[in-house]
Amino acid sequence: MNFEYSDKIKDLQHQLNGFMDTHIYPNEGTFHQQLEKNRWQTPAIVDELKTKAKAVGLWNLFLPPVYADYSPGLANLEYAPLAEITGRVHWAPEVFNCSAPDTGNMEVLARYGNDAQKKRWLEPLLAGEIRSAFAMTEPQVASSDATNIETSIELDGDQYVINGHKFYISGACRKNCEFMIVMGKTDADNPNRYIQQSMIIVPLQTPGVRVIRPMQVFGYDDAPEGHAEITFENVRVPASNIIAGEGRGFEIAQARLGPGRIHHCMRSVGAAQRALEMMCERANTRVVFGRPLIKNQSVREDIARSACQIEQARLLTLKAAEKMDTVGNKAAKDLIAMIKIVAPSMALEVIDRAIQLHGALGVSQDTFLAHAYAGQRSLRLADGPDQVHIMQLGRSLGAQYGND
Repeated sequence: MNFEYSDKIKDLQHQLNGFMDTHIYPNEGTFHQQLEKNRWQTPAIVDELKTKAKAVGLWNLFLPPVYADYSPGLANLEYAPLAEITGRVHWAPEVFNCSAPDTGNMEVLARYGNDAQKKRWLEPLLAGEIRSAFAMTEPQVASSDATNIETSIELDGDQYVINGHKFYISGACRKNCEFMIVMGKTDADNPNRYIQQSMIIVPLQTPGVRVIRPMQVFGYDDAPEGHAEITFENVRVPASNIIAGEGRGFEIAQARLGPGRIHHCMRSVGAAQRALEMMCERANTRVVFGRPLIKNQSVREDIARSACQIEQARLLTLKAAEKMDTVGNKAAKDLIAMIKIVAPSMALEVIDRAIQLHGALGVSQDTFLAHAYAGQRSLRLADGPDQVHIMQLGRSLGAQYGND
């Protein structure tokens, strides 16, 4: 397989790196300053930069070629090095309309939504005019097994009535979050556990939807999107809001999570790469006991080991992306599982070394390291915890190589 980037992707890399150098890195402080004034309002700098990114075509980069009317029409393998670049700053993906959970919701609506749903919800998302959330995880059940979901979605005439309790619903705290895609059960007694679930569009301002609080991640509230705890009490939405019909929820969830998982891993590589570069700069400029840190063998070993791990994860990400492009997401599921297991843990190790090398500064708010560490640690749970991916990968490999 050939992972040499085409001239088109090299040009996009150059353009994207230039945009990051000119507009993103210099405004990291501005982002946080503006955020402090209103925690749940998108900082003005983000909206300003979204306009600039859209004007130069750095927009909806994640969308595959079939949606080229709305994007550059990139394959997964082409998008990977671009997502790596945006992963270096946690809020940068939004500037290019490539941030979760909107990316997954756009893919769901593009693939499964009807014409009315696409017009009402997908098109504003593609234009970056609104934000959205995806409501699956529940506090009372092990949501890593999606068949456990207890939220009920019951048909009553020409409406569905929704009751349930969700939490860690990323994006739902944001003031311009207009709707959620909610996963629940329309047929809880069906003997087939995989067709009990459905997905439905719920506008955030619907009566009965109550955002209780933003959940924290290692003390971070991840404003402005947040991770909301939400209750649904007799929430009524039109029956036309169901996505693809009853019983398709588990199927949609699996289709949604495949690309989302690898997108996260692409960005993990970028976060780790930035941490490595910071390690090298720190090691060359920080003097301890009369000599630069880089003169210490243990520091050199940490840098070398980090570079090896990053390159391994990068290549595995590219291989999984290439497999998705050539044989489809389902056939690539083992490689997607592998990179989801590998990338966040790799990034954690690299970022941890960078923190150690920066001393007290590394755990402060003055570098991106502490927040990045928290984000990568939570990613070992997001879109399925490591143990589930390891279990399913082991089962799949065992079936492939076992005796009949």
